[in-house]
Amino acid sequence: MGLSRRQRIIELLIDTEAPLSPEDIARILKIDARTVREDLKHIQYTIQRKGMRLAIIPQRCKKCGFVFSPSAREASKCPRCHSQWLDPPRYRIVKVGKFR
Repeated sequence: MGLSRRQRIIELLIDTEAPLSPEDIARILKIDARTVREDLKHIQYTIQRKGMRLAIIPQRCKKCGFVFSPSAREASKCPRCHSQWLDPPRYRIVKVGKFR
């Protein structure tokens, strides 16, 4: 039996060396980027039970360097300089170490 769409995204984000944007994930798995964005929200909670977390490199303005909040939804323009030249957020799954 094959993996579900979310399981395929999880496997991809575990196996990748470099963090991936939703568009990168969509292109690799041949699915819609909007679907990937919604799935990432659910994946974030699913993987916590397995001792992993979703590492997020937040969206950033390429013109002025403004860094968006990692929890914010994707913006279409920078609130500081109003540029639309933005780096997308990037995601990767990392294992969480046990703390004592």
